[in-house]
Amino acid sequence: MAASPSPPANGRLRLASYNVEWFNALFDDRGRLLEDAQPSARYGISRGEQLGALGIVFSALDADGVMIIEGPDTNSHRSTVTALENFARACGLRARRVLHGFSSETEQEICFLYDPDVLTPRHDPRGHPVGKRGSRQAPRFDSTFRYDLDTDKAPELIRFSKPPLELAVKGPQGMALRLIGVHAKSKAPHGAEGREAVLRLSIENRRKQLAQCIWIRARVDEHLARGDSLIVMGDFNDGPGLDEFEKLFGRSGVEIVLGCDAPPSQRLFDPHAEMALQRRVGLAPTTARFYLKPARRYFEALLDFIMVSPDLAARSPDWRIWHPFNDPAVMAVPDLREALLQASDHFPVTLDLTLPAKARQS
Repeated sequence: MAASPSPPANGRLRLASYNVEWFNALFDDRGRLLEDAQPSARYGISRGEQLGALGIVFSALDADGVMIIEGPDTNSHRSTVTALENFARACGLRARRVLHGFSSETEQEICFLYDPDVLTPRHDPRGHPVGKRGSRQAPRFDSTFRYDLDTDKAPELIRFSKPPLELAVKGPQGMALRLIGVHAKSKAPHGAEGREAVLRLSIENRRKQLAQCIWIRARVDEHLARGDSLIVMGDFNDGPGLDEFEKLFGRSGVEIVLGCDAPPSQRLFDPHAEMALQRRVGLAPTTARFYLKPARRYFEALLDFIMVSPDLAARSPDWRIWHPFNDPAVMAVPDLREALLQASDHFPVTLDLTLPAKARQS
């Protein structure tokens, strides 16, 4: 019989969500780290510099589990698990095991890096697999969802290019959690030329992104109905008030997944989303920083969230965005501040959960 996971010494469980830009480009086909001076996929940063920066960031996070968004690729030649376990070994991380679910159609995988001494996760997808015709009943995330977004009585066929990662996680003293890792459809009109084409593709991408969030929300409803302790985490490529198309569709994908129109007992909670929903001037947390060449400046957005079910919210967890300029504790450590800027265009978000008394006393 396997041993029960051990509780962290400090009595808290830390989970993180981190979108690592082009993590895949830092490994060869055998999963070996490319620690050299060749350019990484990040502008002006070498592969060795990005790997070094990531090592600093992951070590500073010291998380029991990290939902990695845009993890290294899995295909007939490459392995997400091999690459990331080599990375964890090279950096001396206690989170050193990797779980990967359904493969992505892109070179970006959703995966879970975790400490096996603390957590025992398993890939546990819900819903039924269906064929290309799809289902209206929120099928398995590697299947096809039929949903009419424009009320023309002709449902669109929705698929995830990066299927969400659904985990059943056993923690210290039998603590049970459900995790859903998300990388929702980007709304950027990549490849469109001309104002009309950009507008048309932007609206189409927004529709797809909303449909994916409706699909995720249907799964959230199932878990809440069963009384599961649920965490939905990742990059939603969306947020309250983020673009002008929100007025066209009435709400953001983040609001849909949170269940803002549902009774309190059926809502998920994320304090950063709550601040954005209030739209107060000066209270705008951000998790991503992008350079827009035409404007010759950086812009920031709130794209990454860790949403929790009401039972977990009632335990007063602690959220933190590891922003190099907005977090005083990070600002005070120059090496960490610079590493966060070199590692990715997104910054990690962490959630600290206080363990049940029984787990703390063991």
